[in-house]
Amino acid sequence: MSLSFAVPREISHLGEDVIAGINSNPGFGRYFTDHMAVADWTEAGGWANDRIVAYAPFSVDPAGAVLHYAQEVFEGLKAYRHADGSIWLFRARNNAIRFVNSARRMALPALPEDDFLNSVTNLVKVDACWVPDGEEQSLYLRPFMIANESFLGVRSAASVLYCCIASPVGAYFESGVQPVDIWVAQQSRVATDGTGAAKCGGNYAASMLAQQVAYSKGCSQVLFTDDATHTTIEELGGMNFFIVTAGGELVTPALNGNVLPGVTRDSVLALAPSMGLTPVERAVTLAEVYDGLANGAVAEVFACGTAAVITPIGLLRDAAGDHPAPPDHSVTLGLRDKLCDIQWGRADDPFQWMQQVVGPGEEY
Repeated sequence: MSLSFAVPREISHLGEDVIAGINSNPGFGRYFTDHMAVADWTEAGGWANDRIVAYAPFSVDPAGAVLHYAQEVFEGLKAYRHADGSIWLFRARNNAIRFVNSARRMALPALPEDDFLNSVTNLVKVDACWVPDGEEQSLYLRPFMIANESFLGVRSAASVLYCCIASPVGAYFESGVQPVDIWVAQQSRVATDGTGAAKCGGNYAASMLAQQVAYSKGCSQVLFTDDATHTTIEELGGMNFFIVTAGGELVTPALNGNVLPGVTRDSVLALAPSMGLTPVERAVTLAEVYDGLANGAVAEVFACGTAAVITPIGLLRDAAGDHPAPPDHSVTLGLRDKLCDIQWGRADDPFQWMQQVVGPGEEY
């Protein structure tokens, strides 16, 4: 039986003035909307009890499996308000598919794609007044699933909680769309044949110590290398990595099981031909990038993800020194403009990536 996540009859909001005040400067992930979508799964009964309720804390038993064994997965996607007031989702089904794949890797039940989409779209409908309309602003959606059984044995949970929350957001980096400096870590984010292709919290927790080192080195993010030789680039702590070659190729590390299949990554590859670029997915070595930055073979470097969209990289820094990128980021920013124009409805959507959730004037 499919889950509807039906919109509740009575809807309560903080108030227009309060929401407008938050949306004027939302930051990233600091404020949350009035409601959340929730559903339960049990080994005996499957998915049930889908609902949209007031945003509130959960009660988690100290013996809850998620606290001890990190059996959980999550997603990240955005809703965009267009100039006419309508609200749209960007490639939400791709997130639904990845959510299924992540859950399977972590021995969690698969939430059917349509149920995922129902939870997201109906939450956006209920909290449509929270979708901001400022420059670089959107509503960030965070679906997640956690083991919700109290036990200390090491096995897959027989009870699971699904939830989707929402947060109005602005630019991910406080500096806005400016080149960022990246620390290159001589360590891996995930192990080969591990959980790299799954969007699970453990991958991000494993990146945080290196992220602290990056901050201490004056960098905004950290770039990880393969776990065997530390010579091949994989991805950043929360973004995929790209180079633009002087020969007109747009190159990114291949999906080898260690790299998250980013929705923005896939979108950038699809947009490449419209910029006169040839998209290439293959192994990318540090030596290739460093040498290319030095001799001009690498023209631009950037990172991308749902939160930060597309961000130019100003330099790569490691223990041996700095490897500056050229100052011209025109291709990177051109790709960013093309993607953002589709997302915010300023340009045609030739790929049919956008899905309208709320029409003009349909606020709850």
